[in-house]
Amino acid sequence: MAIYRVFSDADGESHIEEMTLEEHPELAAMLNVSEVRVQEFDGSRQRDYHPLPERRLIIHMSGEVKIGASDGSEIVLRAGDIRLMDDVSGKGHKHDDLSPSAAVYVLLTD
Repeated sequence: MAIYRVFSDADGESHIEEMTLEEHPELAAMLNVSEVRVQEFDGSRQRDYHPLPERRLIIHMSGEVKIGASDGSEIVLRAGDIRLMDDVSGKGHKHDDLSPSAAVYVLLTD
């Protein structure tokens, strides 16, 4: 299991960083949650760079998804991986399904 954060800097470029719970204890107790849902995907999603409308914590349950940041970095997420999506402005990230997948989406209000 790995935890990653996708975020935008002051210039609007997106970046990916690996995180630990020790560095971000707020991830252990999510208090400002507006919605939790489980979604399945058929493996056909391919999206160019885009920011998200709200912060999200995404917990991957199955399949593989590749996320790319505008700085050129990429990660492949698999079952058990978690990503905190903080890129709600700027260029955003790109998304490619590598297989059918399922994930838990936790929409954050903070």
